[in-house]
Amino acid sequence: MRKSIEAMSSFILMIDIQERLLPAMYNKDEVLSNSVKLLTSARELSLPAIISEQYPKGIGSTVPELKALIPDDSPRIEKTEFSCCANPGFGDAFLNLRFSSGTKDTAILFGIETHICVLGTALDLQEKYNLNVVVAADACGSRSRENHTLALEAMRAAGCFVVPTESVIYQLLGKAGTPQFKALLPLFK
Repeated sequence: MRKSIEAMSSFILMIDIQERLLPAMYNKDEVLSNSVKLLTSARELSLPAIISEQYPKGIGSTVPELKALIPDDSPRIEKTEFSCCANPGFGDAFLNLRFSSGTKDTAILFGIETHICVLGTALDLQEKYNLNVVVAADACGSRSRENHTLALEAMRAAGCFVVPTESVIYQLLGKAGTPQFKALLPLFK
């Protein structure tokens, strides 16, 4: 599988960063900060997004800091299955996104929990959709550091490209000196 990340062939998938879930993560501040960077970059680079929420009736909706950055036309998947791919509506949302915005063969994942929903989704995206899967490691979180680390290792071993948020964004940008680079540079200062 290709390991480079190009804006023209990528979409983002934000998984379950919700009001009652985020506070329980050991690295909640890092997850939130890096998720803001990814969503801001996606907007600047016109990357399509899919957003999932695990049982929002009980766990709450996406945290307000992130909800404000999500484009209005982004599909939102309410789910009870742990892998996004196993939930009704995901396949249609993905296929609509994939073909309405040009071929998208790279999924950039981030969210919670790393060892449950992110891991299951990453593996299913590879198996069911034959996608390149990029995991923004420091924008993912679990209740325990060990579970987070083990899941990142498992995704890497399965062929996912597991890198920091900053690497994802700079790969998407491709080069310095562009208007997008100048707009996003403050995120890293």
